[in-house]
Amino acid sequence: MSLVLGIDPGTATTGYGFVRQRDDDSLEAVAYGVITTPAKMPAHERLVSIYEELNELLLLHRPERCAVEKLFFQKNVTNAIAVGQARGVVMLALAQAGMDPGEYTPNEIKLAVAGYGGAGKRQVQEMVRMLLTLDDIPRPDDAADALAVAITHIHTNRY
Repeated sequence: MSLVLGIDPGTATTGYGFVRQRDDDSLEAVAYGVITTPAKMPAHERLVSIYEELNELLLLHRPERCAVEKLFFQKNVTNAIAVGQARGVVMLALAQAGMDPGEYTPNEIKLAVAGYGGAGKRQVQEMVRMLLTLDDIPRPDDAADALAVAITHIHTNRY
């Protein structure tokens, strides 16, 4: 069995999801949620908070593998820079934990989880629910996205 951490980075909300791949190749959601930071908190303190909380999660769950969603260009440059900073902090924490993260674009994640690179957010979330045999779609959206990242890493590295 292997435990994989998926991360959907963001400054206000960083999603995380731990997915276990069982010996029979079935998947199980072990833990998922979000790291949130207050909007009024200074940027440098928000990054420290993300870093510290991610380190706590790494120590608690000790995943064998991990993956992070790649940053794609957004029209809002300020938002893209902030997400890039959060992603950098995430990559630093993972590197310091001795991990070599997989990196996937949103289209690669949609393709791996839903079978179609142009799948809608709701379709991907429903596939995450089905693949992990959950009663409901994981909430908030960032947590569901992080689980999708972990599933993508498992599917991509299966063979």
